[in-house]
Amino acid sequence: MKVLGISGSMRKNGNTAILVKEILGRCEESGVKTEFISLAGRKISPCLGCEKCKEKKWSVIENDDWNDMMQKVMKCDVLVIGSPTYYFDVCGHLKNFIDRTYSLYHDRKLSGKKGVAVVVHANKGAGRAIQTIEGFLSTHEFASLGCVKGTGYHAGDVLRDEKAMKKAQKIGDKIVRLLKPSHD
Repeated sequence: MKVLGISGSMRKNGNTAILVKEILGRCEESGVKTEFISLAGRKISPCLGCEKCKEKKWSVIENDDWNDMMQKVMKCDVLVIGSPTYYFDVCGHLKNFIDRTYSLYHDRKLSGKKGVAVVVHANKGAGRAIQTIEGFLSTHEFASLGCVKGTGYHAGDVLRDEKAMKKAQKIGDKIVRLLKPSHD
């Protein structure tokens, strides 16, 4: 069983990555296998709206990084997916990633997994961004394990958001209890 964490931020080690990694760290401490992916520096083309994915049963775009990352999503048990808040919603790069999953929707290829939404905002807008991520998870029939909203603007600011850091730890512990029920 594996927990996959994805940070949609273009800052490889930014506040979003910190919160996602906090959840993964709690899992790792208890022996749950994890993997972290940053979308920073990755090419993710937008959905073309061509509907050809219905026939192919996969995205028809092949010249970017989405395919390899999505293979990992398909193999995970729990997906922890995060974004910084840009204009009251998820960042565009993560939105491209999410939009491309339409190619998997027709056959419910992601159904049955568990998911966690993680969002960081400077001072407002996190609610809508969480709704976007939770909408993605719900559409693909993930079971929600909760969400974490953090506050931060400059590098590392989220570390001072004690409420967000504690919530991330609690969700990490929840994942451990789910994947390792005999864990004390």
